[in-house]
Amino acid sequence: MNEVALASREALWVTLQIGGPILILLLVVGLVVAVVQALTQVNEATLGFLPKVAVLAAALLLLGPFMSGVLRGYASSLFQAVVEVGLKG
Repeated sequence: MNEVALASREALWVTLQIGGPILILLLVVGLVVAVVQALTQVNEATLGFLPKVAVLAAALLLLGPFMSGVLRGYASSLFQAVVEVGLKG
């Protein structure tokens, strides 16, 4: 398989690994807030925004080392692939 195709596939996987957990958390929080707002009939914009910001901050604090490790590994493998292609040609 072509090196560019492999790098593109790996980039999509890294994007899914980094963005997936945060998007799922924010989706769940948004759904819970929407249900609470529908049940209580309180339609305040900040009630939907502030919990999402708090969960995002907590997720970034907890998942930050994992995310940086994934990005570091991807960058390392990408640079290694560039060196190997340079040595072939």
